[in-house]
Formats: sequence, C-alpha cells, structure tokens
Amino acid sequence: MTTTEIKTNDRTTAPATTVRTNTPTTKATTTATPTPRLDFAKTAPKVFRAVIGLDAAARAGLDPILVELVQIRASHLNRCAYCLHMHTTDARKAGESEDRLHMVAVWQEADHFFTDRELAALALTDAVTRIGEVGVPDEVYDRAAAHFPEEELAHLLALIFTINTWNRIALSTAKRAGTDER
Repeated sequence: MTTTEIKTNDRTTAPATTVRTNTPTTKATTTATPTPRLDFAKTAPKVFRAVIGLDAAARAGLDPILVELVQIRASHLNRCAYCLHMHTTDARKAGESEDRLHMVAVWQEADHFFTDRELAALALTDAVTRIGEVGVPDEVYDRAAAHFPEEELAHLLALIFTINTWNRIALSTAKRAGTDER
C-alpha cells in the first residue's frame, strides 16, 4: 500500500491541510482541519437569520450559564470545535468557572459540580442530541420536567434543537475554532 500526500492551502483563512490518500484501492482520510467551505450567513442570509431568531427565542427566560452549559455539552457530543470554542469563551465571560467548564464533558461522573437542575438539562441535552440512538427516554424527560416549568422546558428543548443546528452548520461548512468574529 502506498501513501500519497496532497497539501492544500486556502490563502484567506486556513493553514495548509494535509490529506493522506492510500492508493490504489482504499479511501482517503483527512488528517487536518478541512479548508472552510461556503459562508452560510452570506449564501443563505434568510435561513441564517431564521436560525438566529430561533436561537434568541429559545434563550429567552433561561439562565445564561445554563444556556452555555447546554451548548457546550451538545458541541462536545457533536465534536464541533468551532461552537465549543465559542461557547466556552461565552461561558467564561458570563462568569463560569474553569473547573465546571472542564467537567461538562464528564458531567455524569462529576455531578457534584452541577446543580440538580443543570444535571437534568445536561441529561436532556445528551438524549436530544443523540436522539437517533434510543430517542428521549421517559426518565430523562421526566427528570427535566421536574426541574423546569413547562414553558421553560419548551425553551430548553428549543435551545437544544438550535445548538444542534448550529453544530451542523459549522461542521458542514468547516468552520474553524477560534475564528468567531463576535
């Protein structure tokens, strides 16, 4: 089996990307961040504004720290470095501690870092983000419903839907962590 390396470079935003291809019969593997693709906000501005509107409506009435914890957790699960960087930065600005930020990825083993309400939100985030695996189990939904009044629960669900959408936009368009311009 031979290996061919191809280097590409986007002059505006991305460092050189190395793609290793095993030839002749195996498929290519990428070993670095891909070159950014289309600018979704510029290419589909109405859709982008609609997602921003959904995001703003979802956040309404929710604790800003809880919002960031949910967005960080979904971004972990979806492996979205762009959103993870953005939301950990936003959480720090909102006063979140480094200890808790480091524990979001392992919240089930570090439950003493979080309130029961936050744990219920993180469990719901896991279930909704991984919905294709087993759906949203009744016990997870019931746990969240016990900590959030119905309207707040609806907003929490909408927030989880929204961050999953943002993760998919960022991953599909190859957004690079640390390039958020807000």
